[in-house]
Amino acid sequence: MLGRALKGCRDGVVIATRFGSVVDPEKKAFVGSSADPAYIRESCDDSLRRLDTDVIDLFQFHWGDFHPAGAPEVSEVLEELVAAGKIRWYGWSTDHPDRAAAFAGSPHMTAVQLEVNVLRDAPEMIELCETHDWAGLIKRPLSSGLLSGKYDADSKFPEDDGRRSWDLGAPGASELLAAVGGLRPMLTVGGRTMAEGAIAWVLARSDWLIPIPGFKTVEQVEVNAGVLARGPLTPEEAAAARAVVHRQPAR
Repeated sequence: MLGRALKGCRDGVVIATRFGSVVDPEKKAFVGSSADPAYIRESCDDSLRRLDTDVIDLFQFHWGDFHPAGAPEVSEVLEELVAAGKIRWYGWSTDHPDRAAAFAGSPHMTAVQLEVNVLRDAPEMIELCETHDWAGLIKRPLSSGLLSGKYDADSKFPEDDGRRSWDLGAPGASELLAAVGGLRPMLTVGGRTMAEGAIAWVLARSDWLIPIPGFKTVEQVEVNAGVLARGPLTPEEAAAARAVVHRQPAR
């Protein structure tokens, strides 16, 4: 689908995709993880074919708990793919600083995908990005939608939603919902929605961070992109939001 959509405008788009998660093509189900060199090469070729492109701009290792001792072998294969013109850059999707650091010094390592939001900071990982001049691609900047402010203790999710196991009526969830409610005045400053403010907080956290919020509708895409028009929160606004919640430590 993306391959068809990008026909005629490929040069104006940065394609970031991933490898590491092995999927059964018939069942379309996750069946495990792999860092085998042959698998990495095959995964790259498969992505190039599916995306109908000659090169992948950012190829991300999507195995967050992979042991860092194996990183040099993974990096070696990725450098081969760079030399072959199949990828331009690569990164690692992990929330573990020691794992991301294992790629430090690799010539074309350029990004880490990690979770950061106003409820959950990751200072060690952000420092690593700033030190090595890596982009921090921020997954779940809205804490899986919680920071949109749309949900309460009675909210339920359909069976096909990844949040279906959430029980926002559970005792422990009340403190989290209270924190989100307390953030509303801080995140809606300047006429922003809660979602816009949460993304703007990430932009204020560090110049190296790039939020990658999810979306299901055209309206949500427009809201996400519209954050750039107002820009990040000011340092004072971001600090006020941080002061409202006791953030969860990076795991």
